[in-house]
Amino acid sequence: MPDKKPDARQTQWLRGVLDLAVLALLAENGEGYGYLLLQRLAEAGLPDMKAGTLYPLLNRLAADGLLSTEWRAGESGPGRKFFALTEQGRAVLAEQGPKWTEFAKNASSVIERGTG
Repeated sequence: MPDKKPDARQTQWLRGVLDLAVLALLAENGEGYGYLLLQRLAEAGLPDMKAGTLYPLLNRLAADGLLSTEWRAGESGPGRKFFALTEQGRAVLAEQGPKWTEFAKNASSVIERGTG
């Protein structure tokens, strides 16, 4: 059975698209908090990621005005910081998402020609 742990190259790939993936998940689901986003990324088939990678990214996206934040008391545990897209975040996703998709499609085409 292949090792599920991402290698260094996969980590670089993820770093290149993680901000757009997070924006897309929040666009799809309306809002989320860190642990839930980690689960959704794993369910989407992206390599396992550490909270120490995601939380600084979320804070950077919020500082850049792409996400809004709201602390909420937990029902049976500690409070959580929820993140949601701002209008600026939606605009960035709408602009950059198709560009990334086109880039990934072109890169896949080149790689498939070389390995097929």
